[in-house]
Amino acid sequence: MPRYKLTIEYDGAPFFGWQVQDTLPSVQGALQAAVKSMTGVDLRVHGAGRTDAGVHARGQVAHVDVEKQFPPGRFRDGLNAHLRPHPVAVLEAEIVPDTFEARFSAVKRHYRYRVVNTRANLALDVGHAWRVPRRLDADAMHAAAQRLLGKHDFTTFRDTECQAKSPEKTLDQLDVLRDGREIMIVTSARSFLHSQVRSMVGSLVWVGEGRWTADDLSAALEARNRAACGIVAPPEGLYLMRVDY
Repeated sequence: MPRYKLTIEYDGAPFFGWQVQDTLPSVQGALQAAVKSMTGVDLRVHGAGRTDAGVHARGQVAHVDVEKQFPPGRFRDGLNAHLRPHPVAVLEAEIVPDTFEARFSAVKRHYRYRVVNTRANLALDVGHAWRVPRRLDADAMHAAAQRLLGKHDFTTFRDTECQAKSPEKTLDQLDVLRDGREIMIVTSARSFLHSQVRSMVGSLVWVGEGRWTADDLSAALEARNRAACGIVAPPEGLYLMRVDY
């Protein structure tokens, strides 16, 4: 039974997250329906990560075991035909060893968060970025962000419903970059806690607005208390960019 690795892009706006839900649309559900349309069998599509409702992906990875072997290009194209009109695209399909696991074989995950720093309302970026009207100091945000690098207890930046066994994670990258009116927060780690990226972004925006200093961010981290977190950034600005294996 061949195992296919799928690289997937999607607009998270119409979905209630990656994970299948009984009555609500999900990315996983749309993919599994497409697989069934091709194979006639109910099969589980295993993702590298469970993105939240409204979160987008440019490089989500999944795997699925299929009894009938299709040429990878045909499998990709067939899935895309059955995925219409959902805003989900299989960018690549490849046959991989059955030891490959989309989630557990991953060694690093890369996310990007888009903030549009403008007083004007969003037009083209509605649902795909967070508009922050107050001028942000991206340099101060970047300097503060470096306080979060390394291995820490990230309880402060962890959703109260997070199911991870440990709040400790090792953050490899957290950069804040300005390009005109857009501020990009780029981060990578082997894995993240539930809502960790959005929680860090919201707190960094407080630094950019001057409400917090870098020391305030460090104090929030050291508090190991969810109540010490700043605002949680909305989901529409977050993108899963790539998963490394």
